[in-house]
Amino acid sequence: MEIKSAEFIISNTRIDKCPKNNLPEYAFIGRSNVGKSSLINMLTNRPKLAMTSATPGKTLLINHFLINKEWYLVDLPGYGYAKRGKKQQEKIQQIIEQYILQREQLTNLFLLIDCRLEPQRIDLEFIEWLGENGVPFAIIFTKADKLSNKKVLENVNSYLEHLKEQWEELPPHFITSSEKKIGRAEVLNYIESINRQL
Repeated sequence: MEIKSAEFIISNTRIDKCPKNNLPEYAFIGRSNVGKSSLINMLTNRPKLAMTSATPGKTLLINHFLINKEWYLVDLPGYGYAKRGKKQQEKIQQIIEQYILQREQLTNLFLLIDCRLEPQRIDLEFIEWLGENGVPFAIIFTKADKLSNKKVLENVNSYLEHLKEQWEELPPHFITSSEKKIGRAEVLNYIESINRQL
């Protein structure tokens, strides 16, 4: 897939304020500091489309970007940022849950996981919740340039083995690096293949 245009449309906290048309939406979510904004900028080839921040956990809104005038890339708030107060954490959780469970246009959710880390309980619980609610999702392992190829594959396989304890069929997964543009074609081709079936 070639990205010919990528434009910011709207930010908000309520799904009734999201775009009204029925274009497919591909949402990106992950723990704070997983490299979500960098990944979005790499996929769209627009260095400043999603604001990257030195402070993790800055995305507090649902952000819609229209891609090729055909589908939306949706940047969701990061979860699990410890420095937020309990009230703000609950509010963000509510925004995330409402969008994921009630937004009919959500076609696929991409869950970002830092490939350098051991499986984190917060991610595993989130994956379980997606499964319980029948949400179609794929996993994107980020920051692959920070480790050797061998170590990346070891960590990813270890993660997938962990998931096999709960899942009969594993979700699709991709290995990416925003720095080196690894995985860009694979993720975009995956989106294109889903769009063709719609």
